[in-house]
Order: sequence, then structure tokens, then C-alpha cells
Amino acid sequence: MTEETILTKTLTDVALTRRSFLKWSAALGGTAALAGGLNFGLKTVEKAAAAGIEEVKTIGCYHNCGGRCILGAVVKDGTVTRLVPDPTKEETPGNPRAIPCVRGRAQTYRVYAPGRLKYPMKRVGKRGEGKFERISWDEALDTIASEMKRIKAQYGNEAFYNNYAWGVCWTGPDGQNAIQRLLRLFGGYVDLYGTYSEAAYGQVVGFITGGYSGNSADDVLNSKLAVLFGENSVVTRAGGDNAGYWMMKAAKQGTKFIVIDPILTDTVIGTQAEWVPINPGTDVALIAAMAYVMVKENLYDKEFMATHTVGFDEDTLPAGAPPNSSWMAYIMGRGPDKVEKTPEWAAPITGIPADRIIKLAREIASVKPALIMQNWGPQRRAYGEQFARAIPILAAMTGNFGVQGGGPGLIQGGASFPMPGMPVPPNPVKLSIPCFLWTDFVLRGTEMTPEKDGIRGESVAWGAGSGSSASSSDPKNLRLPVNMKFMWNDGGNCVINQHGDINRTKKILEDESLLEFLVCTDIFMTPSVKFADIVLPETTGFEADYIITGEGHGMKGNHSWVLYNHKLIEPMYEVKDQLWVAEQLADRLGIGDEFRDGHLTREDWIKDMVAAAQQSIPNFPSLEEFRKTGIFKVENGKPFVAFADFRADPEAHPLATITGKVEIYSPAVAALNKPEEMPAIPKYIPEWEGVSDPLREKYPLMLMTTHHVARAHSTFDNVEMLQEAHPQSLWINCLDAQARGIKNGDMVRVFNDRGEVHLPAYVTTRIVPGTTNMPQGAWYTPDAQGIDKRGCGNVLTSHRPTPYAGGPAFHTNLVQVEKL
Repeated sequence: MTEETILTKTLTDVALTRRSFLKWSAALGGTAALAGGLNFGLKTVEKAAAAGIEEVKTIGCYHNCGGRCILGAVVKDGTVTRLVPDPTKEETPGNPRAIPCVRGRAQTYRVYAPGRLKYPMKRVGKRGEGKFERISWDEALDTIASEMKRIKAQYGNEAFYNNYAWGVCWTGPDGQNAIQRLLRLFGGYVDLYGTYSEAAYGQVVGFITGGYSGNSADDVLNSKLAVLFGENSVVTRAGGDNAGYWMMKAAKQGTKFIVIDPILTDTVIGTQAEWVPINPGTDVALIAAMAYVMVKENLYDKEFMATHTVGFDEDTLPAGAPPNSSWMAYIMGRGPDKVEKTPEWAAPITGIPADRIIKLAREIASVKPALIMQNWGPQRRAYGEQFARAIPILAAMTGNFGVQGGGPGLIQGGASFPMPGMPVPPNPVKLSIPCFLWTDFVLRGTEMTPEKDGIRGESVAWGAGSGSSASSSDPKNLRLPVNMKFMWNDGGNCVINQHGDINRTKKILEDESLLEFLVCTDIFMTPSVKFADIVLPETTGFEADYIITGEGHGMKGNHSWVLYNHKLIEPMYEVKDQLWVAEQLADRLGIGDEFRDGHLTREDWIKDMVAAAQQSIPNFPSLEEFRKTGIFKVENGKPFVAFADFRADPEAHPLATITGKVEIYSPAVAALNKPEEMPAIPKYIPEWEGVSDPLREKYPLMLMTTHHVARAHSTFDNVEMLQEAHPQSLWINCLDAQARGIKNGDMVRVFNDRGEVHLPAYVTTRIVPGTTNMPQGAWYTPDAQGIDKRGCGNVLTSHRPTPYAGGPAFHTNLVQVEKL
């Protein structure tokens, strides 16, 4: 074995740490020497600056945090030497620079990581063993094309599936659009709807508000009070111009923050908030009790509730609704359960003393304007649909719906950017499933039904369908004619790492008679890629031109941007972009001309995207100017206020609900006829594996899996420098730790009937007693006994979906913890 081969293998097998990166870089004279001396593919970028001259090019944070922050990449001699924050403009009041957090600034450590996938590979061991053999691109593509033809001939296109994946988030010209275009031109595939992030929220908030999001993030500057439920944007939206930035700015100028959360989060600290610790999964009980106080003490906005809502009281119930089925009847004890939702009723459920609930209700009702906001963490629970629908009621009752400094009780919204991507034709297969239920499609697809499993007849775009009631109107005889046999997984870790109940999923994937062929494209050998039959190495955002829209998931100031993400270096090793892969497969499948549609190069697709943008977006620049400036930004002046027109005149500006009003009682939900799991009005429903589950006798601690400051889901977990600074650990309350003889830093075993994880304990008062937290995204690393050694929470989470959306309930779990 040559020295080059030995070094190549060594760099492939080790994860990149700060020490190992500096060691190899110093030994070889730096990254440029590594490229030139061993010809690993760090070629000179096209039209690079003269030797020794630095050039700054605009790129974006394209991982799935939603931030879309802006970076300047400093390129010298064909190598990215460093990243600088947002070089596109100077900071001005009300218009901050989109400066990235630690995740965005660590991108070079991923691009130049020794563990990058370097060439195509085929599996030579059992699924999940991670045993692969290097093959050529021709062999990889020929194999995939052959399997696609075989599976189509044997099972039909209904056996194909393009898995949910958000490892990269760019508009084009390829990404998911290229693979969707390929598969649809090949005859289609079973589609998906919903997301792992906001499945319950996205599918139900439209029932009550007819919309998806609220006021723009900068409007918090107009709030006297901000009440946040399960919101930790100081971590999850940490960059400049993101929600966390605006919240901390508002706090500095005097806005009071109240954070209702089982964890004393960084947002509590960053906004100097009052922390209201609450038992996980009990927010709806708290909301009902506060509503009770507001009604009893006449603290709610009577006029708005009478004129703008449906189902608040008996007078506003829609025709055909049963007597005593209003929200008022529910909280005052006149509903079917005959239980008054008093603070004394809610106290033992929530863990919040009754007098604190009363004080909280009075303060939220009296301080105006008040931002009452939810984020997506609490809806990733057993009955997340109830939480998502309940928060807007509080916003409406307190008179904050549709006003500046207030909001409708949804996530923050604002401007969006309608940047066209690669055209994707209609899907010939008119079937779709909730994205979280893909393992059910593999295991029992032909047994799935619309009523039980949410099969829909329409083909929907990713993230679409928010608030749709399509499931209630779809034909009940819809069925999948065959189980899944082929999966394409592009840049996602939901095959294993980010999916619930890993050991269950692992068992399904290991049975090769079920899913017959799995293709994974990625830049690393992630836990999910280890289960692939063919592995394709993909380009990063440094290695090709991409266009990235700036809004992400909203939650910014009332402006948006689109970035020209410049190609900085030539593709390393043998990596290829998804557009090239899709084109090559299209040729082998006999649809090459149809796929290209006259586009001979990547540049042709980009030109078409820009031309389409110029037709639909005023003042959009030429491609040359766009490429030169790196950004086009749309400013919208003052902060956006959601539903302001509706508040001013509900008749002239109705909501997109059945009645045109805020539907606290939803006729569409009532038509589902699932009163126990999806009642017509939001209700508190005790969770499985929740605060009152008898299973707590065996597994007494609740487990949450929140976001981690050093990861965007599982992205960046192999950047050891970040993980050294922010180590993975199990958050456990001091009282629970003391009862188990656990001290801070001790190694512990966390286990339930689904699996076992070993990791250090973080003993703290920052989490409520009876609850633990294992931040999500750590890469699944099992030992020979199947015990995870890195802290992957999905070894312990359940696959049981939320009742209506079929979404993940990643925060609803019971465990036991013991000292090792």
C-alpha cells in the first residue's frame, strides 16, 4: 500500500476534530498542500483570482436550521481559507446583517473533512454494517437504473418513494427538484406530505386561523410583553436577523418576556425572561385554566370573540354543532366531561401552582400589546394537534389577534421570496402518505388506510397542505397497491438517525425482502447511509453554483433575500451534484431529452430560474449582476402584522376557514368524527408516556429530545470541534440525580423497552423534576450489544404518530436512568 493510499484510508476513517485537522494540515503544509501534494481534488476554482490574491464570494447557510444566514467565503489559490460574516451590507438599525451562528461558521470543517464520501460505493455486507466497496460512477448508475427498471416492471411505480430529507436547503437548480423531476418523468412515486419539524402544527393551524404564521419577527420590538410557549430561538434561530436576534433586541429595549417551558433555555437567559416551568405535554391544561380565569374575571376581549370567532361560546357555535360544545362550555365545566378547568384543576397536571396560574392569566390579559407565540417543540408530542390549535385562542381572547406588537398565536412569519426552482412535472402517481409513516409503507403499505394512516389521493408538494382538510374528504377506499420497494434518500438522515424507534427501523431495513433497494446520496457516511445499497458522493455548497432563498421558515424581519451561492472550489475527489446524477440516470432510463428539456448545462437551468424571477419579481437583476452582488433583497418597510385586515373588517377580509372567522370550534375537524383524539375544539388530552401514564411506575422519567446549539438536527455532529465546545449529555434535575446517586459528569444508562443509550449526565436545576432531555441529532453509534454510545435519543423515542397529522411525537417518552 502506497503512502498516499495509507493516508487516504486514514483520513477517510477518522472524524474531523480540531486537533486532527491541525495535525494533518501542519504535517502537509496546510490545506493547499494537501490538495496539491496528493491531488485529492482541491483544484483551482474556475476564473480564480491571481495566485496569492484573496477573493470574497457570497454563500449561504444551506443546512436545515431555517436561518439562511449569509457568509463571505475567502478564497485564495483555489482554497477556502476562512469564512467571514455577511459581507453584503453594513449594519443599520432595523436592518441587521444576517450574521451566522457557530454552526454556519463551521462549514469549512465539513467541506474539508477527511471523512467526506469520495467515490461511489456498493454494499458488500449486511444492511447497516457499513461494509462497502468502491465502484465506478458507471457501475453505480447502471446498477441504479437496472434496479429502477426491474422494480417498475415487477411492482409498478407505486413501489417507489423519495424520502423526506432536508440535509441541504437550496432552491436550485437541483437538490430535491432534480430527483423529483427524474422520478416523475419515470412514471412517478408515492409522494409525501408534512414534515418531521412541524407535522401536527402544519396540518391543523389552518383549521383555526386559515393561515400558517403570524407577525414578522421584528414586530416583537412593538410588544410590551412576549409570552413564549416551547420557543428557543436563541438556539434554533440564532443568527442575525433571525427570531433570536430580534427577541434579545426587544428585551434590551424593555419588552418583558415570559417563557413557558420544561427547560430553562438559552432564550430565557438571552431575553432575561421570567421562566414558568411546566410539566411536558400539559400546555393545553394551562391555557384552559388561564382562559377560565379571564372569563371569571371578565378580562377577555368580548367584542372580538363575539364578532370574529366561531365556537367561543354557545352564541357563536356554527349550525349543527351539539349544545355545550363551545370553548366556553369546556372551560366552565358545562361540556361532556362536566369538569371546570380551574387553576386548582390545572395545578397538579402542569406542576404550576394555582396562584401562579391566576397571576399569569391576569398579566397576559392586561398587558397590551402582547406577543403570544408558539414554536414547534410542543407540537412534536403525543397530541401536538391540540397544543397547536389552543395557542391562537389565547391570542384571540387577549385582544392580540391581528394587532401590531401582538400576533395570532402562531410562529412568526413575514416576507417570503417566490424564487422559481427547477420545474417539476405533476406526479403520475396520485397517492401520498405522512412523511413520518414511511416505515409503515415498507412494512404494511397495502394495509394502510386514509382514516387510520392518512393516505391522501392528491400528490402534494413538500411542506404544503398546512391546515388542509383533504383527509376528511378523500375517498375512504384509497389504498396503496404495493409496499415500498425502492427508496431514494438525498442528503437526509431520517432513514435511521432522525426517525423514531431506531431499533424497530433497523430491523425493518435489515430485512432485504421488504425494502429491496435503497440509494443514498450524501457527503458523509452518516448512520443512514450505512444502510444504503448504493452510496453516491454529493457536492457541498462550496463545489457548485446554487441559488438559496433567504426566508427559510420565516421568523425574520419583514424582508427577504435570495442568494447566489457561488462555486468556490472544484468538486473534490469524485463527487457529483444531483443535477448531473439525475441527467445520467435519465439517459439510462430513456428519458434524457425529456429531463433536460433543452438545458445542456447547469448554467442553462440557472439562467431560466433568473429569467423566471425577472418575470415575477419587480427589479430582479440580470444573472450577471446577481452573480456579482451575490444577493437580491426585498425590503418591506415596517414589520408585518398578520390578519390586520381581518381584524379591521372580518366581512370584507375573511380568513381562509370554512366560516371565514377564527374557528375555535372547527366544522372540518368535527366532520372527522374522532372526538377522543381530535375533538372539534382543542382540549387537554393526557398523553401516552406522559405525566399521568401508569407506565411511570416502571419508567418514571419523561424524556425530551430538543434542539442542540452545535447541530442543525444531525448536521455538524461529526464536527468534533463544535461537539467539544458543546458536548452531548443527558439533562437531569438535581433531585432526580440525587435519588439515583448521579453526579454531574457521571456516565449514565438511559433505557426503556425500545433501547438503551450511554452518555454523561448534566445535573442541573434548569429542567423540571421528573423530566430529562437528550438533545436530538447525535449520530447513532451502537456497540456490539446495540447500546448507543453517542447519545442518540431516537433509540428511545416511539414510532407512534400524532393522531391526525401522523407526525412524530419525539418529546413523548418515558425512561429510567441509572448510574453506570
